[in-house]
Amino acid sequence: MIRLLLTRLRALSLGCLAAAGLVLFPATATATAAAPAPAGTQPGNAGPPYSLLQMNLCLSGYAGCYAGTQYPKVVDEAVARIRANDVNAVTLNEACSGDVADIAARTGYHVRFATVIYRGAPLPCKTPGDRGVFGNAVLTKEAIRASQDAPFPVFSGVEQRRWLCVTTARGVDVCTSHLSTDGEAPGSANSAQCAELTQVLADRGRPTLFAGDVNRRSSCAPEGFWTLTDAAAAQAPGIQHAYGNLRAPSLEVEPATYTDHDVMVVRARLPR
Repeated sequence: MIRLLLTRLRALSLGCLAAAGLVLFPATATATAAAPAPAGTQPGNAGPPYSLLQMNLCLSGYAGCYAGTQYPKVVDEAVARIRANDVNAVTLNEACSGDVADIAARTGYHVRFATVIYRGAPLPCKTPGDRGVFGNAVLTKEAIRASQDAPFPVFSGVEQRRWLCVTTARGVDVCTSHLSTDGEAPGSANSAQCAELTQVLADRGRPTLFAGDVNRRSSCAPEGFWTLTDAAAAQAPGIQHAYGNLRAPSLEVEPATYTDHDVMVVRARLPR
């Protein structure tokens, strides 16, 4: 009699829970084991958070995407994204030195700029002029203790390609580059630059975070680094990459209104 009463009470309870939209699993149910995390992504031994924002700004005034920037709205958008995400570092491609100085002043970040040589000389940005010269930049919240930049010896067309790395007072290296657009097939300028970039990052010897427009889908990350890409972007998906040896990386892709690439926001944790 007691067993029958308990059975009826249990049936009544289950019916009430089901009516409320709740699901019960049998006590014998087991959770499916998650797949192992990729190398370098485990949160073990993770220290303080570190974040980065990557944008290609199409600021030269020469490229076909420039009309869509509605200058200076593209600069205002970059400032707004940096402020909203409150990142530790920013990497910028297809930028102009004057605009980068403006962005740094408005956000309070430290900055290094690397001039890209075009037809054998620095390229003055135009429409409007007086915006400095064309290149790439790294901005950081922490003071910059050192920086390095160098051209890739192989490039296609008339635009030299360069890499830029800074070392912050926190002991973190932040790097960027914008690789050639001739494809990633073996023997292309892009593939040669990718191989050199791999070595540059492997040689840093500190916690390192790279982001940039690499114009390819396969990774240039050295062994032991993870890779994140903007494959989920609405604009030019898959060719902006982030590489690093920090812990527990994650990526958010945010739509950009005034440039032809979306925004990458990378969040990770420094090693202890």
